[in-house]
Amino acid sequence: MKKYELIESYIIKFLRDEVYKTSLKKVVLGISGGIDSAVVAVLAKKAFGKDVLGIMMPSSFSSDSSLDDALTLCNAFDIAYETVSIAPLISTYFKDSDADNLRIGNFSARVRMSILYDISAKEHALVLGTSNKSELLLGYGTLFGDLASAINPIGDLYKTEIFEFATYLGVPQSIISKPPSADLWEGQSDEADLGFSYADLDQALHAFVDKRMNEQEMLDAGFESEIIALIQNRIYRNQFKRKMPIIAKISHRTIGHDFLYPRDIKL
Repeated sequence: MKKYELIESYIIKFLRDEVYKTSLKKVVLGISGGIDSAVVAVLAKKAFGKDVLGIMMPSSFSSDSSLDDALTLCNAFDIAYETVSIAPLISTYFKDSDADNLRIGNFSARVRMSILYDISAKEHALVLGTSNKSELLLGYGTLFGDLASAINPIGDLYKTEIFEFATYLGVPQSIISKPPSADLWEGQSDEADLGFSYADLDQALHAFVDKRMNEQEMLDAGFESEIIALIQNRIYRNQFKRKMPIIAKISHRTIGHDFLYPRDIKL
């Protein structure tokens, strides 16, 4: 576990550096009962102690076990929390609608992030992100929803690494052992949506992204053509989710084109 001991130490320092340079002292994050938010919550607790606030935001589609697991985590690590149900907001908006699961799921994710940012303003805190590298590369998340945050401490860790990291950090086994799910509708499963297990996806992503193997090299290495096509398609199709909105260049210095100061630049 030496790998995760080093990663833990680095992320704690990263979080403190990135938060304190803003002159803020507190952080807020959504705690869903899933493994990603559990890992971030534990790391935040280690970095900021009592200056962490977890927000549980169940909807009518959330499973009872998700809220139970979120409560178990907060109690185990002494993390302060609040519960804000989004069910009334969802039911009111879609009252006369025949919306499908995808629309409801995306709207739910954006409502949750709106709540987090409002609470961050009230608490003078920064919002922490909980999307892992697998989700970010595959675009498996909602733009301006769960993909939004001020700081993301786990965005360079694949999902399979998150499972190992969670074990190292002592995350409750009930969270580690359950199938990954965004819990956006009843019976929803990440791996069913994606069509492959995270173990297989992460191996292919690592080969394509980190090792920079081309399609033929991946085929020669034993990867199936179906998984190669899926990750390539999703990576390129969802690039827009990993970038700020593109601005049409009209002047000689345009934000995002040739006006590229770091976001924390100071005079």
